[in-house]
Amino acid sequence: MNDRLKALADAGVSVWLDDLSRERIESGNLAKLVAESGVVGVTTNPSIFASALAKGEKYEPQVKKLKESGADIATTVFELTATDVQMGCDIMRPVYDASNGFDGRVSLEVDPDLARDTEGTIKLAHRLWERVGRPNLMIKIPATLEGLPAITAAISEGISVNVTLIFSLERYRGVMDAYLEGLEQAAAAGRDLSTIHSVASFFISRVDTEVDRRLPEDSPLRGTAALANARLAFEAYEEIFGSDRFRALVSKGANPQRPLWASTGVKDPNLPDTLYVSELVVSGTVNTMPEKTLEAFADHGEVLGDRVHNTYEESRDAFAALEREGVSYDEVVKILEDEGLQKFEASWDELLETVSAELDKA
Repeated sequence: MNDRLKALADAGVSVWLDDLSRERIESGNLAKLVAESGVVGVTTNPSIFASALAKGEKYEPQVKKLKESGADIATTVFELTATDVQMGCDIMRPVYDASNGFDGRVSLEVDPDLARDTEGTIKLAHRLWERVGRPNLMIKIPATLEGLPAITAAISEGISVNVTLIFSLERYRGVMDAYLEGLEQAAAAGRDLSTIHSVASFFISRVDTEVDRRLPEDSPLRGTAALANARLAFEAYEEIFGSDRFRALVSKGANPQRPLWASTGVKDPNLPDTLYVSELVVSGTVNTMPEKTLEAFADHGEVLGDRVHNTYEESRDAFAALEREGVSYDEVVKILEDEGLQKFEASWDELLETVSAELDKA
């Protein structure tokens, strides 16, 4: 394994790849990344599938079969993405078995147009879970207010969940509460809690993008908000998962809901391209990276020890300084959630259009 990525794993960080495609699966590339780069999980989203389908000849045989069976656009998207994730799960299965279910996971998202629909999200989570039929699947559910009860419902029924699009500390606390409530309901129903896993995807780079555009070019506060936000999220994680409430669930076999650092590709060319990996190293976390970031870290990334503990006061000071500059935290995170949903909906529309064109071509 690459030495730099091995050092990351040795520090307790699980490296997941933020990408999946039929080409990556069938060419052996994903298996190679597992073997040589220490990749122990995969995340997907509508943008990733839209990109894969737009340039992927590997999908043509399945599209043709689906068209011949009379499948509509929605069914075709469902089948194509579920097949990719199912194959990805099979490649990652040895990692899943070796890690007792903590890693070896592949995530598949519910349709973004259900982000404000609790019941619709619950129903689709069940359909996706049953269709893929692999224990190392994770269903991605957005952390909207309407998504929180859907997270609880899925967890209570034994479905492992990747909670996505978390930007604010307040919402993150709501996500953790939804997870614990789901575990409590699962325990009451007699389920084996040890088989239920979850990660909470806290978005990183978009926070700096939104905050920094409000600051002068020469402000020393640029590039500080995202790391401060993530570090304070980890403080909240330690508080909730060190509580008596969670300890009572641990006695019944429960697993913690690990923080996952998402959106870790650096957008600002003035910042180091491995910033959101090396500066968020702390044991018990996941970092899901686009391949460009993975390659950058393998080439020149540094593991400088734990970069999260003992930073909480410094992080609070950073947000206090931003408030003094007129940057409203509450406004920023509200905009980011709204924009995050809009971007996923746009990617979903793009995915539907791409599949429609492929069906016409077939």
